[in-house]
Amino acid sequence: MELAKVHPELRRAVRRVPLMPVGRPWFRRLARTALDRLTPPTVVDGVRSADSTADGVAVRVYRPETGASGAGLLWIHGGGLVIGHPSQDDRFCSSTARDLGMVVVSVDYRLAPEAPFPAALDDCAAAWEWFRRSAADLGVDPARIVVGGQSAGGGIAACLTHRLRDSGGLQPRAQLLVCPMLDDRTAARTELDEVGHWVWNNGLNRFGWRSYLGAEPGAAPAPYSVAARRDDLRGLPPAWIGVGDIDLFSEEDADYARRLRAAGVACELDIVPGAPHGFTSWGYRTSVAEHFIQRSRAWLARAAAVENA
Repeated sequence: MELAKVHPELRRAVRRVPLMPVGRPWFRRLARTALDRLTPPTVVDGVRSADSTADGVAVRVYRPETGASGAGLLWIHGGGLVIGHPSQDDRFCSSTARDLGMVVVSVDYRLAPEAPFPAALDDCAAAWEWFRRSAADLGVDPARIVVGGQSAGGGIAACLTHRLRDSGGLQPRAQLLVCPMLDDRTAARTELDEVGHWVWNNGLNRFGWRSYLGAEPGAAPAPYSVAARRDDLRGLPPAWIGVGDIDLFSEEDADYARRLRAAGVACELDIVPGAPHGFTSWGYRTSVAEHFIQRSRAWLARAAAVENA
């Protein structure tokens, strides 16, 4: 894809982001080790972070030192379903905790291909149940917990709302989906390989889905494995979906937003011109990323009933 299609503010940064050879075992081992050994230097002032265990699942908990609002966010990191760690989102999770007075629980879920579906979803469901049961100790109203995630984490978050909807009981207050990875059928579209999307291309996408599903993308998936494959979207919590218009996931994200609205689910879709995948992570210093994050936080504050945010 031509650099001219990238937003001017993001061009310099995106040229520094290498395509990750996630199909190579040595790279996945290296990436996982590096992220796992990171200390949290990007946790903002005014927030305490601590690693804990939620029913056998590792989580990182971010708590505001002042101004607690009683709301919570269960956050699921990205990484194409094959890499990633809560540490990569320290900045986002801690600043959300500080700015909105929310307790944020970030899940360190198991990764494919070593742990294919449903391992990641099971881990996030366990973290949800722990968060709900621990809400009083954390100073959170269990009815005001939002589920959210970025990229692969956004897709898992959407699938988690499906599973919780069907199982009954307390539901998430809302779902915050940032450039979510929602549809394995995108990976099956080999004509997209030629586009050469920045940061995350369709070849990498195909490896991620194949690793997670244990089958070629586009085949009939198991229930709750692929968010966009669910037929009935009625009764799901309100959603915010944000994505760049040159992101590989732009089309599938916009289609999912359309289907949510058609099913009677309130959904706000925020499409950013010229934004490649994950631009809020590697381009966070730009105004286009800052404004995008501000819009997502404003919606999150309204959804979680955070006053004076």
